[in-house]
Amino acid sequence: MNRLFILTLTLICHCFITTAQEIEYARPVNTPESCTSIMVGKKASTDGSVMTSHTCDGNYRTWMDIVPAATYDRDTTVAIYNGRMHTEYPNDQTNVELKGTIPQAHSTYQFLNTSYPCLNEKQLGIGETTISGRKELENKNGMFMIEELEKIALQRCSTARDAIRLIGKLVKEFGYGDSGECLTIADPNEVWIFEIFGEGPDKIGGVWAAVRIPDDHVSVSANISRISTLDLKDKDNYMASDNVFDVAKKMKLWDGKEPFRFWKAYSGGNYFGELKSFSLREFFILNSLAPSLKLAYDSEELPLSVKPDKPIAATDVMALLRATYEGTDWDTTKNLKILAKKKDSVEKDSVTSPAANPWMTTDMINMLNAIKGGTVDRNRLVAVPQCSYSHVIQLRNWLPDAVGGVAWLSFDNPGQSPRIPIFSGSTALPPSFGICGQHRHRKDAAIWSFREANKLATVRWGLTKEKIQTAITHFEEKGQRELPFVESQYKEIQQAKGNEAANAFLTGYTSDFAGATMQRWQEMADEFWKMFARGF
Repeated sequence: MNRLFILTLTLICHCFITTAQEIEYARPVNTPESCTSIMVGKKASTDGSVMTSHTCDGNYRTWMDIVPAATYDRDTTVAIYNGRMHTEYPNDQTNVELKGTIPQAHSTYQFLNTSYPCLNEKQLGIGETTISGRKELENKNGMFMIEELEKIALQRCSTARDAIRLIGKLVKEFGYGDSGECLTIADPNEVWIFEIFGEGPDKIGGVWAAVRIPDDHVSVSANISRISTLDLKDKDNYMASDNVFDVAKKMKLWDGKEPFRFWKAYSGGNYFGELKSFSLREFFILNSLAPSLKLAYDSEELPLSVKPDKPIAATDVMALLRATYEGTDWDTTKNLKILAKKKDSVEKDSVTSPAANPWMTTDMINMLNAIKGGTVDRNRLVAVPQCSYSHVIQLRNWLPDAVGGVAWLSFDNPGQSPRIPIFSGSTALPPSFGICGQHRHRKDAAIWSFREANKLATVRWGLTKEKIQTAITHFEEKGQRELPFVESQYKEIQQAKGNEAANAFLTGYTSDFAGATMQRWQEMADEFWKMFARGF
């Protein structure tokens, strides 16, 4: 009887603990699972390129492909879907919902079909961040999710302004069914920040605004509505839906008397519930690029864009997307110190523990804080381990479109992975890019070529980060060093053999570059397994 009682009590306690802790998977603390996008105007960049970017932070598909240009017969329609961001391969229809159809264009452009489509053959580039906003604005009956609007814009438009106008037209006619979203839309001459929300339960439509980032400025969007006042008389720098003020009044989000601020009306603050148009990521990035402005974190607003203290290179944007705030007051590991013997000395020094890393799970942080309260602060980093992929897009008006547009793409955590160049003229991607690695461990999915080494490295980051960072730097420098060669070779081949042969060269270059990065990360994974064969 006593044995039965003890067994029953043990099973009850086990079930209670498992349910309460929910430890099936390790969960990263760096939420929300959304994105960061940095924009750079052409006069703010070192080489005159316009830039946009995107970290796709969350459990989104990692398969991607190149959708070719096409022509269509009259009266053709195109299907609009919801759910394709979580499929395992291009033809996967699992949990995909047909939302409706719209008339197809007579001809469409080729584009890079990432989870959030990002670059077309005409050097139109798009970054994205989810800004959610007020729940009462959402209307699921609208046809378009944001990723489908991006796709249609890339297929039909060659400039940022045209893309914004087309998206506005589609939303007005067919409705917007997503939560609040920001698109950072760029072409070789300018970059715009575009924010959109639903129109509420009574109307299938949408409300949006767009602001041009000055050529000599940089800007950032990181899951919070950033657009403030609108000067719609200045048509060169502002655009908005014709209902932008009326919806705010109708839903009592603006009284019509105080100065209208788009973010305040439609989002109401940041994801911490603060009445602010920014949080740590925006502050950190803008302050890093323009420290002379001495921006204040206790402000209600930060400038939508700032003039950087010095010109910004693509590698600077890449570095910011790797940011974990190391060495700052927001460094997660700042209190995780141990005493270690100095090299060539008997003395000891306080150093960060080799087991500390910026991406500790909630369980680990809770344990450390339980031992001593306040040991680890929870700060949302720029580089997070749940990132599916990220890109930095350069658009250059002095080059042919095919080679002028380049997406420096990275799989997995941007703080640990290399960047691979994919050009506007690339016509295909390596086969492993066409398989998603989010549903299971798949050796044939590109992301796992990087993820295995990255996750192993995280466990003992103090011992591995130098190897990871050295490899990142190697391929970053390789890409920048070889870019002028790729551009000149493209032009030579185009002149001698035509566009098809020149685009094939770009496609082959991307494949070779990707293969080299995958091999190096697989080698590092093997090296880390050897390092930790007897335990972490």
